Amino acid sequence: MPEVGCPYCSKKTDDICGSVCGGASKAALSMSRLRCALRGFDLKALLLLFVGVPILLFIIYVHGQKITYFLRPLWEAPPKPFKMIPHYHHENASMESLCKLHGWGVREMPRRVFDAVLFSNELDILEIRWNELSPYVSEFILLESNSTFTGLRKPLVFAKNRRRFKFAESRLTYGTVGGRFVKGENPFVEESYQRVALDQLIGIAGISDDDLLIMSDVDEIPSGHTINLLRWCNEIPEKLHLQLRNYLYSFEFHLDDDSWRASIHRYKSGKTRYAHFRQSDDLLADSGWHCSFCFRHISEFTFKMKAYSHVDRIRFAYYLNPARIQDVICHGADLFDMLPEEYTFQKMIAKLGPIPSSYSAIDLPGYLIRNAEKFSFLLPGNCKRQQRG
Repeated sequence: MPEVGCPYCSKKTDDICGSVCGGASKAALSMSRLRCALRGFDLKALLLLFVGVPILLFIIYVHGQKITYFLRPLWEAPPKPFKMIPHYHHENASMESLCKLHGWGVREMPRRVFDAVLFSNELDILEIRWNELSPYVSEFILLESNSTFTGLRKPLVFAKNRRRFKFAESRLTYGTVGGRFVKGENPFVEESYQRVALDQLIGIAGISDDDLLIMSDVDEIPSGHTINLLRWCNEIPEKLHLQLRNYLYSFEFHLDDDSWRASIHRYKSGKTRYAHFRQSDDLLADSGWHCSFCFRHISEFTFKMKAYSHVDRIRFAYYLNPARIQDVICHGADLFDMLPEEYTFQKMIAKLGPIPSSYSAIDLPGYLIRNAEKFSFLLPGNCKRQQRG
């Protein structure tokens, strides 16, 4: 029979339950009841459930983007390889011999070249770009909006600084387009809208069939000798992507040679459309420079981070902290604390960590070197940025 006053105990009760009988205190009785209720559970399993799972969820929340990027090779195959076209150049070689080396004929007169860009706030890079291309471009085309791709209002930066580019004024077709400011919209929709508007501006600029049209962002700069080659040679591909050297923050941090979105087209009325994606399998090797986030002021970094189509990468507010941004720039690390965007584990692992500094300033845009003091922030050893623009 169970002991009197201990209804929870019986002869079948184990030692845990038995220890609460015989004058145990109420506190001890309560704790022992809990122990009795949990006696079928493993302590390690409980710790895993109440401690391990929350920690795992926190890690996924903080580093989830890194995890998905690292596992990318498991579910996404690399794109079809480009057909690489060797690129030959020497300043003392004749255009006839250079065209022949590429398997092309030479023209009696060069084609006209139109350089079309969407502009946000990249004044320094635009100055370097236009001076690099100026000897070879017939018409510069620039479209500016009062809206970022993410729907933020912005001033017309180029319009306010137009006098800075008076060397190109006689060959400039400048246009503006009003933003739509649709709340919560995917930024790529606004980007596409602005590129369609740029198509219309290209027509206004007076482009004709077989003229060359450069399609690239402001910071994707084709080398002048590349454009000169293509305007003088016959039988070049109708659509040709340009392989650019990829730099981050300045020409000190050479990331890779995998930039390919810049392209040049032999214009065809009614068929050529301005785009920033793959349009051909042909890629001309070593054709210029892509200098991403190459800004003079910290404020320009924060503006672009909030303005461009990948705004979703700002997962935490501290990413925009000026002190953090300055530290990231000087170490060649990633502004968004992301892993490399690669399709194979081999390439991804090879790119892990900060980008090593390069101390070479050979074969950079000529205007940059001729004005090295003005643009010192883009050259090796000058990672400190100004705080205000």
